[in-house]
Amino acid sequence: MKRRDFLEKLPALAVPFLLNGIPIRLLGENNELYRLAASNPESDRVLILIQLHGGNDGLNMLIPVDQYNEYYNLRSNIAIPQTGIRKYITLDDTLPDNQKIGLHPDMTGAKALYDQGKMAVVQSVAYENFNQSHFRSRDIWFMGGGSDDYYSSGWAGRYLDNVYPGYPDAYPTPDMPDPLAIEVGNGFSLAFHRTTGVPVSIAINDPDGFFNLITTTGTTLPPELVDTYYADELNYIIDVDKQSTKYAGRLKEIYGKGSNTSGVVYPAKYPLNAPGSYANNDLAPQLKMIARLLSGRCKTRIFLVSLTKFDTHAQQVEKADTSSGRHAALLYHISSTMKAFQDDLKGLGIEDRVMSVTFSEFGRRAESNASYGTDHGTAAPLLVFGKCVKPGVIGTNPDLSNLQYDNITQQYDYRQVFTTLVHDWMGASPSALQATHFDGFVDKKLDLVTCTSSAVGIKNEFINDRYRLNSCYPNPTKGLTTFTFYLNGQQQVSLDLYDTMGRKVKTIFEGEAGIGLHTFEVDLSELITGSYIYTLQAGLLKASKTVAVVR
Repeated sequence: MKRRDFLEKLPALAVPFLLNGIPIRLLGENNELYRLAASNPESDRVLILIQLHGGNDGLNMLIPVDQYNEYYNLRSNIAIPQTGIRKYITLDDTLPDNQKIGLHPDMTGAKALYDQGKMAVVQSVAYENFNQSHFRSRDIWFMGGGSDDYYSSGWAGRYLDNVYPGYPDAYPTPDMPDPLAIEVGNGFSLAFHRTTGVPVSIAINDPDGFFNLITTTGTTLPPELVDTYYADELNYIIDVDKQSTKYAGRLKEIYGKGSNTSGVVYPAKYPLNAPGSYANNDLAPQLKMIARLLSGRCKTRIFLVSLTKFDTHAQQVEKADTSSGRHAALLYHISSTMKAFQDDLKGLGIEDRVMSVTFSEFGRRAESNASYGTDHGTAAPLLVFGKCVKPGVIGTNPDLSNLQYDNITQQYDYRQVFTTLVHDWMGASPSALQATHFDGFVDKKLDLVTCTSSAVGIKNEFINDRYRLNSCYPNPTKGLTTFTFYLNGQQQVSLDLYDTMGRKVKTIFEGEAGIGLHTFEVDLSELITGSYIYTLQAGLLKASKTVAVVR
């Protein structure tokens, strides 16, 4: 019996531990993802993998605006409205038509992050000859191969075998006192398996309990099991427990020292209608805990978190309101939690250390079914978050007139995304990438990471192209002057004119304004000769320019 099959048949032996009430697994010595860290050990960059477990419906997350009629015809019983209070959110009106996206209306947090230059979209990610089995497709994503490959190890483990030779015996060290990777949640994935072993979970109810339990875990095989068929496997589990013990005190310490940003609220519930457990935000406490660990100077490099229930074959939406329901709640959890997480990291002063990426084993079919749901599909979009992400949209909207057996055509291989993150973000060397089997994708990397000296300029240019106050004309003026500004989203706006002493002399506009260019012709003939300052406040945008009045 293979070790992996053995563990699947003996779930009672996998003891989860809880850190502040959240199940966690320390990835042990022979763990695939445990050793996923940068090939540059001096780097303190963190990668967070967010697994959308079950197969996320990318078409209702990112609506192809340029093909809305085709989209609606394929899924009229679940389509997100184009008009009304609960219509989709236009992500970016400055993009070409074939890249214009409508976000699900519950993804206001994602829209805000995009406008801040902290989110990128990668369209239609998959692999050739896509497998639509949950288990097989998840394995393919984690093993780092294609549909015909059957590796007994994961790409992360092969990578870090190259990066950290001699691990785990020489660790922890003063430079790396923490686990290299932590998985949050329940269950096992191939990402954490090697042919020589698997990870183990240890259960506690809080950080102190975690420390107390893990430091008192048994270190020998119970006598009644010594001569059984499972002895070797159980001994292996005990060995991994011993490795985890090295980190128990350290994690207790840094969690105790850490904190979250005052005033940042992680959302606990979906505010609209959603049945049962769908209303509960299971992602928020996971990321909140990670932010606290990092603020306590945790040096863990890789975190894996998971949000479940994406297998929406039926009742994906509410019949009376297709913009709400099960899938809407899940998208709200992703969007609102990532907004809170990024705000938390910013407040803690560690925002430039962390990059996060969502992924799911597959997408859903383009055509809905009669049960107000969607069946297993192929390609789906990925979202990448972080201060150092290069914002924008990579790829074009899925071509809904060119489906393959009702499935979306692949534009990017998932290994292009992972290769980009491991190489450009985590700093992997050529030999480390070769060990992952990703070396064939190095020349196909995506433009996702911007952490160079020009990064600030890139961000500013991105934001200024989407939210800007223009120069007025004519300037100088004797009377009539035209003021203009551009918004890439609905905002409460105030545009005011001040004298050089800071006194408001005129309100040009105050109210709500939507996407597009806004123009106001104003008569300034009653003002005396001199210089004046006009100031625009619209969401995060605060900009000022000068106008001269002459007689």
